[in-house]
Amino acid sequence: SCPAGGGGGGGGGEDAPRSVDPQLWLACAGSMCTVPPVGAAVYYFPQGHAEQAAATVDLSAARVPALLPCRVSAVRFMADPQTDEVFAKIRLAPLRQGEPAVDVGDAAAEGRALQDDRPKPASFAKTLTQSDANNGGGFSVPRFCAETIFPPLDYSSEPPVQSIIVKDVHGDEFKFRHIYRGTPRRHLLTTGWSNFVNQKKLLAGDSIVFLRSEGGEVHVGIRRAKRVFCDEGHSGWDHYRGLMRGNASSGDGGAATAKGKVPAEDVVAAARLAAAGQPFEVVYYPRASTPEFCVRAGAVRAAMQVQWCPGMRFKMAFETEDSSRISWFMGTVAGIHAADPSRWPQSPWRLLQVRTARHTLEILLNERTSFQTIDHMATLNAMGPYGIYGAK
Repeated sequence: SCPAGGGGGGGGGEDAPRSVDPQLWLACAGSMCTVPPVGAAVYYFPQGHAEQAAATVDLSAARVPALLPCRVSAVRFMADPQTDEVFAKIRLAPLRQGEPAVDVGDAAAEGRALQDDRPKPASFAKTLTQSDANNGGGFSVPRFCAETIFPPLDYSSEPPVQSIIVKDVHGDEFKFRHIYRGTPRRHLLTTGWSNFVNQKKLLAGDSIVFLRSEGGEVHVGIRRAKRVFCDEGHSGWDHYRGLMRGNASSGDGGAATAKGKVPAEDVVAAARLAAAGQPFEVVYYPRASTPEFCVRAGAVRAAMQVQWCPGMRFKMAFETEDSSRISWFMGTVAGIHAADPSRWPQSPWRLLQVRTARHTLEILLNERTSFQTIDHMATLNAMGPYGIYGAK
């Protein structure tokens, strides 16, 4: 077992978290989530790891660099047994001095492939309305979900009705009555839905995810409504900030007010092992409104080759609440400065200060989604230490 486990959510025995089907896990995590595969070369950012902690993390004694090249040796897709929140346990091995930060094995083959030959399973997410979350009512099923995810109804019967069995992320089964009725007619889940709402403690604003496996089984997952920890005075912007999966934070660097799930001591233990060149394990919660902190090496190198400077215009993607589509917002780079200049003066973590029409926030240079979605629109001058830095 790994020395730095990084408590993932659940104790032992019957409450121990179980592995989750990767496709269902990704459907629950959202459209902008990526997890590096086994064999991938990544950069580990301890500052980002600390942002997933449940308390303030002091890494001063760990002597860990701002970014550390590693290779992914194992990935486990899991879910909290109490909340169904998905998380991943990622085991990392620091690269030795001089070892190239390139993908190997299946990760390298994946990178060379033009497309994934496996068909993507059909999935659908819906944000629960007050009516859906009322434990005395039913669930209004969008037509697309009913016709592509659920087994086909017999519309010749009156009314068309069937019982369906769905499995949650833990493999537990729930039985629902699916009926097509009303004026105008619509699809509903009735009997069994209230029990599901009560057992899962669902609230309006949470999202439900249905997925149909290759074998025809229907699976269900939950995305709890994002809880963005920030000042109430900026609630309008903070709503979108949370949907960017941690791409932006308030000007203080973002870690001070974070309320994550990972014990602070696990982050410190992992950072110590990383600094010593020993294998370590991290826990990543994709729905925590904090960014990925194990980022593909190629993406890091590409971002560091951009000559960032004030005045650069950009656009960035964010997902809708139910992750059904990607939207964009525009902004301008306002400044470049290290989030923690005393400890990591040249760290690229939260390096860029950006300005939108009404707000000034931090953007994560190292976040993988940022690399793909920030559109810089001019040829810029060199930026000294903020060009290529520390990337092998």
